[in-house]
Amino acid sequence: MRAWRLCTILLPLLLPAQDLKEFEKKVTEFTLPNGLHFILVERHEAPVVSFHTYVNAGSVNDPSGETGIAHMFEHMAFKGTETIGTRDWPAERKALDAVDEAYDRLEAERNRGPKADQNRSEVLETDLKMAIDQAQTFVEPNEYTRIIEENGGLDMNARTSLDSTEYFYSLPSNRIELWFLMESERFLHPVFREFYKERDVVMEEHRMSVESRPNGRLLEDFLATAFAAHPYRNPGGGWPSDIVNLRRAEARRFFEKYYVPGNMTIAIAGDVNPAQARRMAERYFGPLPARPLPPLLHTQEPPQPGPKTAVVNLAAQPLLVVGYKRPDQYYKDDAAFDIVSLLLSSGRTSLLYKELVQEKRIAQVAQTGATYPDGRYPNLFVFFLAPAMGHGVEENQKALDDLLARFQATRVDEAALRRVKTKLRAGVIRQLASNPGLASLLATYYVGFGDWRRLFTDLAAYDRVTAADVQRIAQHYFVAVNRTVAYIAQPPVAAPAGGGRQ
Repeated sequence: MRAWRLCTILLPLLLPAQDLKEFEKKVTEFTLPNGLHFILVERHEAPVVSFHTYVNAGSVNDPSGETGIAHMFEHMAFKGTETIGTRDWPAERKALDAVDEAYDRLEAERNRGPKADQNRSEVLETDLKMAIDQAQTFVEPNEYTRIIEENGGLDMNARTSLDSTEYFYSLPSNRIELWFLMESERFLHPVFREFYKERDVVMEEHRMSVESRPNGRLLEDFLATAFAAHPYRNPGGGWPSDIVNLRRAEARRFFEKYYVPGNMTIAIAGDVNPAQARRMAERYFGPLPARPLPPLLHTQEPPQPGPKTAVVNLAAQPLLVVGYKRPDQYYKDDAAFDIVSLLLSSGRTSLLYKELVQEKRIAQVAQTGATYPDGRYPNLFVFFLAPAMGHGVEENQKALDDLLARFQATRVDEAALRRVKTKLRAGVIRQLASNPGLASLLATYYVGFGDWRRLFTDLAAYDRVTAADVQRIAQHYFVAVNRTVAYIAQPPVAAPAGGGRQ
């Protein structure tokens, strides 16, 4: 009953015609002279406000040899400013400069290659460690986060995707000015403290999420195989050999290039007064200097010459991932891919679950992703399959191929089509029901499409998808030349030492 009431309250806000006009009355937009854009939505039902800062730069923008630097700066943004997170900023600044100088000396010796003096390198490594330890004595750990939490902040977090970096949390509405102060300060006065300590944290994240997890290893190899040129081939957190060599100066260069006001959008949803918020935006964010927008990414993925396969030898449960190249999120039939994904793998009535899990019992997991690893550039429609005990990846792949052939040959029935469209709309409604979800969607759609109203027209686009559209998409894109397959296989058994026929 509560879900039904929620739909009746929110559904009018999702209709594309006159009801959008009613929603627009709650929205205030403005752009500061430096180019920073704000979207505010008034919701006065509770004294809470959610904030979402969207930076139009992610891991695809990592320079060559510096993969992971976008993710590293995300970590740096929580380390404070010249006044937050330090016990003595003038002394700390000198100590941080000394760290950079020590690192420069070590790197200069390493750059001599085979002529490098190993003993001197070891001495310089010790000097660097001592400089880092000295700088750490001036740090007030986690002060930035602690201030937010002590003032009622909730769900403070950030994420770096392939296409973007986003920062978000909520505060009581009587603490809204605190957000303007804290958020502006970390972009006005970033100090990049604890960089090398945090670099070790990122390395550990990679070990935990990739090196120690079979599915992480599989997906890393899958993307590196599927994409030959485009940065979607790189892990979002970076390649380990790049991460371990990242420098503080590189993080600063990335910040100065991409964290420019015109490349950032802020959405605020909740108990907010637009006029008051605008005055605070001008006061706190107005001092951010206007800088040129960063260049667009120009690397394009070349046409795939044929099917690709990657095999990951691991003593682990077999896993299979299959991806088909597809256009970016601006493609006219983008909505149809979401429909296809839900038809194939959303819930117990979906085709993959019914056939591979329930009936044939050859898979314990069968899922799809319509957009992977991100959507701003041509990407992949993916299938994730975990074979059931006693069944292998070959059997699962053949079953998937057979199912897709039938899916391409037969138009989906209208009842199933209506069911998944309802599910898609319900998913958006659930996200719009919360202030954090609404702020996230408005910022994402504004940056991705130039207008947050595209969120509403996308819902109308789902309604326009026909059974013929679904079949056409499947026939055109689920073909061998577009396909990349990656799977986990048991390592080959080594021959006995001194083996051979007697």
